[in-house]
Amino acid sequence: MRESDFLLKRLLGLHPKYIDLSLDRMHRLLAALGHPERNCPPIIHIAGTNGKGSTLAFLRAMLAATGARVDAYSSPHLVNFHERISLAGAPISEPDLARHLASCEAANAGAPITFFEITTAAAFLAFAETKADWLLLEVGLGGRLDATNVITPALSIITPISIDHQEFLGAELTTIAGEKAGIIKSGVPVIAAPQTEAVADILDAVALQHKTTVQLGGRDWRSDLESDSLVFQDMTGLLDLPIPRLHGPHQIINAGTALAAARQLGLPQTALYQGVATADWPARLQRLTQGKLVDAIRDRAPQADIWLDGGHNAAAAQSLASWLTAETARKGGKTTLICGLLKTKSATDFLAAFAPLPNLQILTTSIPDQENSHSGPGLAQISQRLDMQGFETPLDAVAQIAPDTQRLVICGSLYLAGWVLRQAS
Repeated sequence: MRESDFLLKRLLGLHPKYIDLSLDRMHRLLAALGHPERNCPPIIHIAGTNGKGSTLAFLRAMLAATGARVDAYSSPHLVNFHERISLAGAPISEPDLARHLASCEAANAGAPITFFEITTAAAFLAFAETKADWLLLEVGLGGRLDATNVITPALSIITPISIDHQEFLGAELTTIAGEKAGIIKSGVPVIAAPQTEAVADILDAVALQHKTTVQLGGRDWRSDLESDSLVFQDMTGLLDLPIPRLHGPHQIINAGTALAAARQLGLPQTALYQGVATADWPARLQRLTQGKLVDAIRDRAPQADIWLDGGHNAAAAQSLASWLTAETARKGGKTTLICGLLKTKSATDFLAAFAPLPNLQILTTSIPDQENSHSGPGLAQISQRLDMQGFETPLDAVAQIAPDTQRLVICGSLYLAGWVLRQAS
């Protein structure tokens, strides 16, 4: 094991709750560290339910196209924890991660603090030390009480808001929107993806309280797929851009949100073109072409296109189902899903999105090394509207893929996606 692995395991034991939303512990630790969050580069703070990572990826590519050095913070990781702290596009090195984690552990002096809080503090140490041009900071959960919400950004971004994490953020969409809107700061402009009318009203009201405004998708800017182009329009004018490298209709919105942010920052059009065309974000409708797992799938279904998607709530499932519907209409053939979900997610709502798809096979699986995973067989019993088969492992599910599968998607959890990517590493 690496030194950082030992430190991370130890830090998990500092607080009995994995998630306990509060800013008090974070403020205490950052003060003990000398407030590294105040010495970070200009920050773009990104909250929302779905699309945070993809929007970050688009905006990072646009900023990097100008020659800027861009750091980023995101979660969870897929294969290695180091992915969460990106320095100029590369995961933090093992020596630097271990050093910053050790500094945080010493400064915390054994006081209760959650794993996400203390690792976020370590990220602030890294970002304060590297002196990039920009820092893209993704909210972990919610916004108002998230550990990242201890900064004053140059720009706030709010991606589509939907129902998720009800046990922490509330059961109503408007309540969740209020928590996400907690990242809005006095005088700091806000870019928001298209939202429901009720959510938009909340964002506008919170912005008004903070003497700022929201540039809202569908009202102040638009992004649409027209023929073979992404067409973006705001008050500045219209742009005819390449189709995003990231697949799926939802990426048109995520790219549009990043474009609206880029326009706010005054980036040149050449950077916008390049960013849309080159942005990459693993496990978001990622096409898989190699590795032992891919080989095993090919043995069962030689013609299948193989995809990986880490979306894990109802809105993400609806986006995936929309893409699959379009693909089926275009190419025909059978679709197979291999699906695994955590118990914290609404499996009924997630799976219901796929009920209208024709010629569909669903194989459910337990997620390896995740105690909080639904069992594959248990998951298969959740919906009476779908014909599903459940298995204990992804490899057991692979052995039952229909040989005539045209497209296969492994989906339902970033933890399952991480396991899949480890098979290819």
